[in-house]
Amino acid sequence: MKGYDKAPSGTVDRARRLRRDMTDAEKRLWRALREAFPEAKFRRQSPVGPYIADFLSFRHRLVIELDGGQHTPETDAARTRYLEREGFAVLRFWNNDALANTAGVMAQISLSLGEREGAPKARQGEGEQP
Repeated sequence: MKGYDKAPSGTVDRARRLRRDMTDAEKRLWRALREAFPEAKFRRQSPVGPYIADFLSFRHRLVIELDGGQHTPETDAARTRYLEREGFAVLRFWNNDALANTAGVMAQISLSLGEREGAPKARQGEGEQP
């Protein structure tokens, strides 16, 4: 299922560039998501309409966003409203939380997945790198 139909020109190329140039926080969370929730089949830097979701599980209709200093509350709120209108739940974490408290971030994601239909459980001890 592709969400490119509402995407502006160049979105796919931009998503590819973002995947190639991931931040340290994105790399850490990506590794943890794949280890802890392989059944969720998360994608990284995936276009959804005019936006690019940091991490997305179509199966669970869940978007995970990592926010850093470049994010503004107004832009993030508009993005969240759009994604929720499209049927996605949105979780937001600060980059420093993904780096310093990966286990806590993964616990929140696990709770959210548990609320979604057919949600997988985290594998014991995985996704908890310091």
